[in-house]
Amino acid sequence: MKMMIAVDGSEFAEWSVQMLEAVASRPPDSVTLVHVVDSASLKSAARKHAAVSKQAIAAMTKAGDQILRRFESLAKIALKQATTKPRTAIDTILAHGRVADTITKLAKQKKADLLVLGSRGLSDAEHYLLGSVSRKVSALAACPVLVVKRPLTALSHVLFAADASKHSQGACRFLCQRFLPESAHVTVLSVVEPAMTELAAKYLSKDQVEQISVPKRQAAEQVVENLRDRFLAEGCAVTTQVKVDHVTDTIIQQATSGKVDLLVAGSRGLTGSERLQLGSVSETLLKYAPCSVLIVRGWRA
Repeated sequence: MKMMIAVDGSEFAEWSVQMLEAVASRPPDSVTLVHVVDSASLKSAARKHAAVSKQAIAAMTKAGDQILRRFESLAKIALKQATTKPRTAIDTILAHGRVADTITKLAKQKKADLLVLGSRGLSDAEHYLLGSVSRKVSALAACPVLVVKRPLTALSHVLFAADASKHSQGACRFLCQRFLPESAHVTVLSVVEPAMTELAAKYLSKDQVEQISVPKRQAAEQVVENLRDRFLAEGCAVTTQVKVDHVTDTIIQQATSGKVDLLVAGSRGLTGSERLQLGSVSETLLKYAPCSVLIVRGWRA
């Protein structure tokens, strides 16, 4: 697997690189560390002071080189390559441009299988808000994106939010073929929206409500059983759950209460006017899940 990690020198970027420890038993073929100097914004802000802008860009470029060297050392330690023969090729890229656009462009050029970056994770007691760069990259990238929200040095418990779409099937394939260590325990969760509103249900008998709801639940049960078989075939420990409730609220509640290391969901690719807007489920999970989130797109079943 080709992995690209965007680093900016922050604590959250450190967590992103330390994440390599969680996959050290199944290391990627290559890791590219990317640092982007936002020269476009600097030039715009100092339009009337070209000399100052030039000096600032030079200083940030020098700092970027130092950041990349430091994070290269952290990556080797996380992959346990500091004193052993390297199994993963590590290289660095120092780029200039608008941060999110440049990161996604480089990921496409390098044909990255996974793009990793940190979230600034500001807390308002209950919610975690996604940083603007993380959100934009998550919307624009054509490959799977892992947003690291807290230290992630092991993948002991992975929550896979699944549905009947081909995107969930593709996410399962990515996890099995490229990402999950054998020690991971996967919970496959499918949440079914109620077949009717509470108000509508008041006007029907219990049997009528059951007749309407059963097909959707049975379809979800079939989905999770099929995914369970695929994970078992790869040697992963797996459990399944089907719940009838509000989708995003239930997934986030499960991620909060279940000591989950990573929340995974499949997502369709975005085009045209959708490029800067994630689908409602993916966007909500990225914003409010307390754990790190992996959004998988670009993979077929």
